Amino acid sequence: MKKRILGLLLGSLYILFLASCGQKDEKFISEGLIEYDAKVVDEANPMASLAPSKMTIKFKNNHSAAEMSAGMGLFTTSFISNPEKKSLTQLVKLLNKKFSLVQNEAEIKKENEQYAMEIIPTKEMKVIAGYNCKKAHVRLKDEFGTEFDIFYTDELDIKNPNFANPYNMIDGVLMEYQLKKFGLEMRFTAKMVKPEEIEDSTFELPTDYKPISQQEMNELFEGLQ
Repeated sequence: MKKRILGLLLGSLYILFLASCGQKDEKFISEGLIEYDAKVVDEANPMASLAPSKMTIKFKNNHSAAEMSAGMGLFTTSFISNPEKKSLTQLVKLLNKKFSLVQNEAEIKKENEQYAMEIIPTKEMKVIAGYNCKKAHVRLKDEFGTEFDIFYTDELDIKNPNFANPYNMIDGVLMEYQLKKFGLEMRFTAKMVKPEEIEDSTFELPTDYKPISQQEMNELFEGLQ
């Protein structure tokens, strides 16, 4: 009788162990999307009215594509990160006009240097969108001595997720952070992570976008101010 009870207990523990492992595997996904709330850091910025209120990042095979839109979809911008080719592609759709800019590794590094920072690890943790996130303190190397906290997780199966952004020294997916692009600084906070099948074409350069230079892209955003 005692042996039978002991066997049932061990069997129950084994089932619970398998269930917990299954939950962990389900959470540690390599394909899906992350939805972020987006907020302008400086609401007095001339481009604040064009700032998006959310961002969606789709990921698969360590590739990612971030998309933001504003003005009821009249203005959309996307960033496609390819760690194999070490490239970053930006797509901009403004009304019926479409433009693309492809940056190589050297160009990415040069642009990220404009948002140079010191990252100070901490032992603090925070749960964001159901994921355990590590906290780090950031000090920008700018004239204002800007400081803020960020959070990132290693519970998503994405390798080298930050190679194309200024946080490339962090080995984890950013879940709450700030970033400045074309003079507009935004803070992003993940609100949902969802496993989902992503089409390979999501990470390809569309043929109907007109290639432009970095200077032309800068002028395009300056004209929106």
